[in-house]
Amino acid sequence: MSKSFLKNSIYLKKDLGSTLKFKQQKQENFVTQVFLIIKICFSVLAIISLVKLGYSSKIRLTRLREIKDSLSYEKYRFDVLSTRFDDLFSPDGEQRFMKDQDQIISRDIIRVIWR
Repeated sequence: MSKSFLKNSIYLKKDLGSTLKFKQQKQENFVTQVFLIIKICFSVLAIISLVKLGYSSKIRLTRLREIKDSLSYEKYRFDVLSTRFDDLFSPDGEQRFMKDQDQIISRDIIRVIWR
């Protein structure tokens, strides 16, 4: 074999080796970029999910607070009305009930009170 052929084959091997390394590096970079994009997408998805979860939790807590306030108001009204109802059956309860009633009468009507 001639010296030039050996030199050419060595250069070809070096060229081929560097080309293979370059292609391999290019493929590794491509795979790395794909995985980076996937990680970024999952991170964005997680952040969006957390924001939605936080917002729905806020709405839920607001509704529960409204229900709690409504329940406490209705409980207060029930307590007041139940005491008034119990007072009806006490001595002179009917007279007290009649005095407690707010009677709205129009301006043009004469009111007659019987005692």
